Amino acid sequence: MPDTPIEVHIIADSTGDTAARVARAAAAQYVGYDVRIIRHPRQSTAEGLHDAFARMHPDRARTVVFSTVVDEGLRQLVRQLCKERGLPHADLLEQAVGALRDATGQDPERKVRPVGVSEDYFKRVQAMEFAIANDDGHLQNHLREADIVLIGVSRSGKTPLAMYLGYLGYKTANIPLVPGIAPPDQLFEVQRWKIVGLTIDPERLVEIRSRRVKALGSHSLHRDGYTELVKIFDELDEVSSIQRSLGCPVVDTTTLALEEAAGRVIELVQRRREAARGR
Repeated sequence: MPDTPIEVHIIADSTGDTAARVARAAAAQYVGYDVRIIRHPRQSTAEGLHDAFARMHPDRARTVVFSTVVDEGLRQLVRQLCKERGLPHADLLEQAVGALRDATGQDPERKVRPVGVSEDYFKRVQAMEFAIANDDGHLQNHLREADIVLIGVSRSGKTPLAMYLGYLGYKTANIPLVPGIAPPDQLFEVQRWKIVGLTIDPERLVEIRSRRVKALGSHSLHRDGYTELVKIFDELDEVSSIQRSLGCPVVDTTTLALEEAAGRVIELVQRRREAARGR
């Protein structure tokens, strides 16, 4: 496998689901490469596009841009920014819209519109309900029903990530790993390719937990070492040991945007599922 990863950045004026599906289909043709899909959804301003491109690092990864933007001005700006940076670019809507233009003789309206309620819509609703019902280890369904299972220490980003994955249509359960408390037996029964561990920088975790303790006004959490850096190092070590015993990949959420973390989790699960089925 080549050492340098490929990052496919999705620029979209909606969720980016269409481009992400195309990107996953294209990436499946390059199994020897580490392909990562990163979304920049709901782009509606030039400023937002510039911010999205500022988060690309072609010096660290081979960078490709897939776009699904209907506004003509923004579409041209995406093309211009890619050209200036020498980034390969696929405008996924333009050829489809162009074919309809040729068939109808009419130019497109270039307005962002929802594509309507479909089977995918109801799948998302069910997935979001699943994420809520199986949040923070409170399992109302067996883990075998989940598409994705997130595990990690408290405040590593499991709940918001599970909810976002639910929004994308993936039934996601999340389980906190607490030192001294055994994980639920179901975790060791579920198919391993579904499981993704989360971790976070210890000092960042101290900051997040300290804000939470302050908001809750809880002194007991301080006494338990919930916000003590030394104990957090020990906690992360113990949790890492559990994650290794499950053989799951681990995503560091310290600097990742929610969309980027979700993209990495989805890619990991899909890759591991395909590998498991290929055995």
